[in-house]
Amino acid sequence: MTGELQRVREDVADLHAELVRWGLVMWTAGNVSARVPGEDLFVIKPSGVAYSDITAESMIVCDLDGRAVPGLSRDDLRPSSDTAAHAYVYRHMPEVGGVVHTHSPYATSWAARGEEIPCCLTMMADEFGGPVPVGPFAVIGDDSIGRGIVETLRGHRSRAVLMQNHGPFTIGVTAKDAVKAAVMVEDVARTVHLARAGGDILPIEQDRIDSLFERYQNVYGQAEDARRQS
Repeated sequence: MTGELQRVREDVADLHAELVRWGLVMWTAGNVSARVPGEDLFVIKPSGVAYSDITAESMIVCDLDGRAVPGLSRDDLRPSSDTAAHAYVYRHMPEVGGVVHTHSPYATSWAARGEEIPCCLTMMADEFGGPVPVGPFAVIGDDSIGRGIVETLRGHRSRAVLMQNHGPFTIGVTAKDAVKAAVMVEDVARTVHLARAGGDILPIEQDRIDSLFERYQNVYGQAEDARRQS
């Protein structure tokens, strides 16, 4: 497990830099986590640590109850305040390999209104298979947010949820996939916001959404996982 765990630590550390690069986070807010393949463990950022100070060695290894595993993490660092939410998702959605949370401004503004992002762009149909849903209000610190994520996204095609009055959470088959979803949900949140400022938007009909989603999931790209990596 040592080599695989180190790879996951490095991947998660690197992916936090992507949140900064795409303007999805401010100060120390936000987090990326990744499941350790073949183990009941995941890796997540430490609480309150600046993105510029994040390293593979500072990543916290947790069990699926959200407890830091002794001997696998630095004793002087505590895991993210959202760890319980991530752990709940991993326990209840075994297909999920990565979870991301940001406070990206446009997506969070929709969450502040408790309003889903309507599917009025082909890119939304491709990536999310419909509107981006809103999850319930939940307090930080226990698994309430995780329960809301699972209740909203289980059986839903979207890999993003706007937790009411909080912000977006995204899931993916890998952590990189979840980061891509976080980038994309902010992009569509901004575009639909700008479109609506100019007048009424034009939702896409459901059969067209289904067709676009099917094409993007199964035809687009150069390999089976091209969509996840593009």
